[in-house]
Amino acid sequence: MSEFIANHQEHYQNLYNYCCGIAEGREGKALYDKYRANIESVSPEEAMQLLDDLLQKYDFARIKEIVAKLINIFYKSLNSRELEKPKEGHFLYYLMLENEKTKELIEGIRNIIKKLNTLPEAEHARLFAGMGRLIAELKSYELHYIKKENILFPYLEATFAKYRCIQLMWSFHDDFRSLIKQIEKLLKQPAPDLKQLNRVTADLFFVVLPIMFREEKIVFPVAFRSIPPSVWHEMMQQSHETGWCYIQPPAQQAAAGGASPLSDGLIDLFTGALTLEQIILLLETMPYDVTFVDESDTVRYFSGSAHRIFPRSKAIIGRKVQNCHPPESVHMVTRIVEAFRKGEKDNAAFWINLRGKFIHIRYFALRDSDGTYRGTIEVSQDITEIRSLEGERRLLDWERNNR
Repeated sequence: MSEFIANHQEHYQNLYNYCCGIAEGREGKALYDKYRANIESVSPEEAMQLLDDLLQKYDFARIKEIVAKLINIFYKSLNSRELEKPKEGHFLYYLMLENEKTKELIEGIRNIIKKLNTLPEAEHARLFAGMGRLIAELKSYELHYIKKENILFPYLEATFAKYRCIQLMWSFHDDFRSLIKQIEKLLKQPAPDLKQLNRVTADLFFVVLPIMFREEKIVFPVAFRSIPPSVWHEMMQQSHETGWCYIQPPAQQAAAGGASPLSDGLIDLFTGALTLEQIILLLETMPYDVTFVDESDTVRYFSGSAHRIFPRSKAIIGRKVQNCHPPESVHMVTRIVEAFRKGEKDNAAFWINLRGKFIHIRYFALRDSDGTYRGTIEVSQDITEIRSLEGERRLLDWERNNR
């Protein structure tokens, strides 16, 4: 056993030395020849671990720059492995189905690009229109990435210690989003620049297709073996909220029983569990003035003073909401609550100028899973600064606010 461990450690160290050599720009052929035996037997787990270790040693941009080269070198070993494939009903099974349809879309776009570069200009308008339709369809593939980012990645992080390569994958997801926008912009022009369209589309192919390979030959196999079988059911449940692209949505499965009990002091909020202190801090920190009235029109809660716009005191708790408003406006409150109670409306909004501030006031009906009215929440917010925003701010800027 000790000899096996030593041999495996030496094997991994050789792989790591090879990758470091590539990252540092050393001569590739000499490195390949030196570590050929190790390169030709790399596993999905080792590929993930190597990228994890490289990301901790080198700059993120440098590893993103060379990852395609590394995976291409490992292609033969990764592609030749017989891997257990998830069966129908499994979260990964449906992600792989989405990939199959996406490959068809990519092939369709590739064919149009070929025709644009060979057929006379008289045909281009028709081809550009067809490409626009396929790009619009391909844009839906973002749902695939959203499920990975928000469902698969968190569970993988919790079960596979060397998970950092998914940060690279997420970065390539964002490249996909950016390239789709660039192509859409080009295709909206009266006469799209074909040379530029060729370049951006090639970049898109170079992002989407390699990601699929890395999913199905590295990330999915590692996840399939690392994440406990019982957890995949939870992931399927969560996927229905995000949605699926190109495939018939899988039937919703019944919620699994036997959930583990909460730790002491935690309150189950369905999408998470918080302590009472955390809930209070959350409500007090959000920049809203909030009041909750239950189904019997009784005031049950209002937020603290940090962002309060209208005067409140604890004396109103347990009081009928109609008694908390002056005669001139109580009819409006009654009308809103009754419309909510009858199911005629779900929200109402007002905005006023108050002491030099622009105040947005919204009312929302609270309904349970059966649609039964359970109360009204009033949310007021000072949107003076929000209302004045223009353009975009994509970078962090704390210069104008030291808090």
